[in-house]
Amino acid sequence: MRRHPLTLIVKKGKVRKDGTSIVFLQYCYSDKQRPLLDTGVAIPPAYWNKKSRKISDSLPAEYGNVEALETILTTKLRKAEDMINEALKRKVSPVEFLKINFPLADNWLLSQLKENKDELNVYSQFDNYKEERRTEVSKATLNVIGMVKHHLKSFEKYSGKAITFDSFDFDFYREFVKFLTYDYVLLTRKEITKGLRVNSIGKTIKWLKAFLRNRMAKKIIPYIDLTLYLGMEEDTDAIYLNWKEISAIYRLDLSSTPEMEHVRDEFILGCLTGFRFSDYSEVAPEEIRDGMLFVKQQKTTDRVVVPLRPEALAILRKYNMQMPPVNNVNFNCWIKEVAKLAEINEPIKFSYKRGNVIIEEIRPKYAWVTSHTCRRSFCTNEFLDGTPITLIMAISGHKTEKAFRKYIKADALEKALMIQKIWKDRPSWQRAG
Repeated sequence: MRRHPLTLIVKKGKVRKDGTSIVFLQYCYSDKQRPLLDTGVAIPPAYWNKKSRKISDSLPAEYGNVEALETILTTKLRKAEDMINEALKRKVSPVEFLKINFPLADNWLLSQLKENKDELNVYSQFDNYKEERRTEVSKATLNVIGMVKHHLKSFEKYSGKAITFDSFDFDFYREFVKFLTYDYVLLTRKEITKGLRVNSIGKTIKWLKAFLRNRMAKKIIPYIDLTLYLGMEEDTDAIYLNWKEISAIYRLDLSSTPEMEHVRDEFILGCLTGFRFSDYSEVAPEEIRDGMLFVKQQKTTDRVVVPLRPEALAILRKYNMQMPPVNNVNFNCWIKEVAKLAEINEPIKFSYKRGNVIIEEIRPKYAWVTSHTCRRSFCTNEFLDGTPITLIMAISGHKTEKAFRKYIKADALEKALMIQKIWKDRPSWQRAG
């Protein structure tokens, strides 16, 4: 990548009333374009060494600590280099990019904060960002964004250091991830459990980056290099129910327990449409036309049309084409009881990583059933029944076949089915030899 020199200078004749001159960063882009960038550091010009481009060790104490000032200058130099590299990557003018982003430096931020304490507070900005996204994302995603703010506050309390927009460097990322992995104390637990799962940490980093990039795009904060804020993801274990198990749930007589019957019906509706809980739990009469369901998905805002099976249409008619409201927490409690009554009790072992420890849990299959199980069941069952992946994706919302196949572990399923077919066509091993 092409690089242009950045030089620290003190301009002749630029002495202020207090006898100090600003130490500038000069970006030598070309003979005609050599913009000066204010570092916020000012010293008497006599204490600036032109050859070494450093502050003299004999600088009087009233002008600041030499080591601390040099650290500031080095940090500013690196920030400017990061901005130039980012501009070159984006194929935009580095000069213009610096002019827009570099002035939003530490001293500028501090002066703004004095004028309006809340304007550049990280948490106030997080609240603003969450409110801005309210009409664009699902309630579940808004909750995730809210948890990012909670995680930041927990880290701030743990580290004893206030988090500002200047905090978000690579060292912060590294320490924040370490905290979430080993020291974060989970809420709503009877026992003390420390450390989040890998995917929970990954979601936190993903939305923290989205928040910071949004604030940069709006020119509320200066450019921050997030290149090393790496994503984290662990292949998750999750069950799906086959058609036989779904049928067993569908045929249960739950008339004596209306709450369970309602949850069961919503679950079946989800298994037959492939919608997310936020979509199938809030179906409205105007979305049903000519045996089809026309829905704008809350998470992706995509508009999808799904043909309704007779059983799905019967469930909707049962509730006058509008499902009664139920929150996700209550749904997940009741649906486990429903699946238990349907005798879906095969032992299932799942494992996940928390910190550097692999945790294994064995539970009856019904104990793993959640509101998301119906969506995964729809996708997996349709795949196994031979429905083209592109058609399933049109409903599921997956943007790539790779993501879809990973979601339902399609590659493993296909290989298992191929082996199963080979075994059926082959003589029994007991008759071999």
